[in-house]
Amino acid sequence: MRKIFVLFAAAAALTTAACNTISGAGQDASAAGNAVSGAAEDAKN
Repeated sequence: MRKIFVLFAAAAALTTAACNTISGAGQDASAAGNAVSGAAEDAKN
């Protein structure tokens, strides 16, 4: 659970720092969601 939280926090920080446009924000949010989903799958297995 802690691993997922750390990954989510890192993804949120990157999303905030990296997005310059609305389109970029959507792509960053999608990448963050994929990272969280991957971490959840890893934790489940």
